[in-house]
Amino acid sequence: MKKIFGNSSDIGKLMILIGLLLLVPLIILPFYSDEIGYALSFILPAISSIIAGFIICALFKQKEDMRIWNYNMQNGNLTVFFAWLYAFLLGSLPFVISKQLNFVGALFESVSGWTTTGLSVMDVSITPAIFLFYRSFMQYCGGIGFVLMMVVIIQNKQSSNLFNAEGHNDQIMPSLGKTARSILMTYIVLFIIGTLLYIAAGMPVFDSLIHSMSALSTGGFSTKVNSIGEYNNIAIEAVTIALMLIGTTNFAVLLLFIKRKFRQAFRVSELKFMFAVLCIFIPLVTLSLVYGVYINVGEAIRQSIFNVVSALSTTGYSTVSYANWTGFGLGMIIILMLIGGGMGSTAGGLKLTRVYLLFRTGGENIKKRLSPSGKVSAPYYYKAQGKTDIDGNLLFDNLGFAIIYLFIFIIGSLLLTVTESCSLTNAMFEFASSLGTVGLSIGITNPATNAGTLIVEMFGMILGRLEIFVVIIGIFSAFSKIRKKISRNKIQF
Repeated sequence: MKKIFGNSSDIGKLMILIGLLLLVPLIILPFYSDEIGYALSFILPAISSIIAGFIICALFKQKEDMRIWNYNMQNGNLTVFFAWLYAFLLGSLPFVISKQLNFVGALFESVSGWTTTGLSVMDVSITPAIFLFYRSFMQYCGGIGFVLMMVVIIQNKQSSNLFNAEGHNDQIMPSLGKTARSILMTYIVLFIIGTLLYIAAGMPVFDSLIHSMSALSTGGFSTKVNSIGEYNNIAIEAVTIALMLIGTTNFAVLLLFIKRKFRQAFRVSELKFMFAVLCIFIPLVTLSLVYGVYINVGEAIRQSIFNVVSALSTTGYSTVSYANWTGFGLGMIIILMLIGGGMGSTAGGLKLTRVYLLFRTGGENIKKRLSPSGKVSAPYYYKAQGKTDIDGNLLFDNLGFAIIYLFIFIIGSLLLTVTESCSLTNAMFEFASSLGTVGLSIGITNPATNAGTLIVEMFGMILGRLEIFVVIIGIFSAFSKIRKKISRNKIQF
């Protein structure tokens, strides 16, 4: 394992962390004593993981020598990829052991939870409270990531590579440890505030905990069959919208707001672009509801604001069924799910910054063709850290990612038309939701969904949460290391 996965002690630490997280749902058992029988479903896989993690740490503990400098970004991607795959598998075991779901269904629920997607094959009306809590807790932890939680406690010379590989691109404090602690503390405080606001809005305490975790992590798991719409409460919808917008905002930008650096925060290009997208799509979706679904203007605006924010933030909460929406309205939601939320946030999708840079590229190209020959422009945009040049490497990386992302979206949508025998529009909606880690459903994903469809959607969720390149590099690195090891053994033989 050491030669294949790089620093195996990091993997051991992550296994211990994931095992400990599986024990957290047990804290609600004193309030639901009739569910004590489910305790072993969590304890057995958790303790096994913790013990295995300690054994790996003990066997593969590396010394501080020159070998440590060989730990590069490729190894970081491989370690992160393994950690997430391990979490998906381990996270499915409580569902299997308790016989809540079969293996494919349990794996789907685990992947949907850790990736903060929110698509579900469980009937929440009969699901025990401990599993409702567990699903949302997975989303809460998956939103900030395993490496970030590990870095809060343990740091070494590999932490920076692991941190970046998991998708945390912005170091918002002088040190990595302070950055991780700052993000985690902000996340915890916002969760507490969100829970209290839900309670004040009239939501039961348990439901408030669940929805605060899921809204903030842009996850979307709910305790209700009809999601937030079942409450039919404007105050609850307003709290949810606020939490979804916070969850989809870059952590670095949130820190600027906390420090009251409002001018610097509102200068960030991604934040301005997010509000521009909302201002464009909310009226369009409202019109489609008024003239396509034939509801009054006030109700159309209410539904439009909530569902547009839910789709763009990749949260996946809904207030209505999409079964009677027009093709135009569904198309708007699909586009929003593909765009996604902010870089360095809990959201999925292409990400607002990438889409913004693609539009800037197109605009600069048009401007160049209309401008006098020889005129040179130096485009830039604003991040939380300040003014940043838009250079060729940045544009190349973003364009490459967007092309691969859209290609996967097309392939996944076509596969769903085969596995589910549904229309292309419905398949595009459902796979955009999977790939964008959104969780909105047009009705394809439910307790009766076949295994083929669930597998296609799982691939979409994994690629979406791990940003595609982590998966590609992780698989390539694993095969490369295995091939080299086999070749070395042949030579020795």
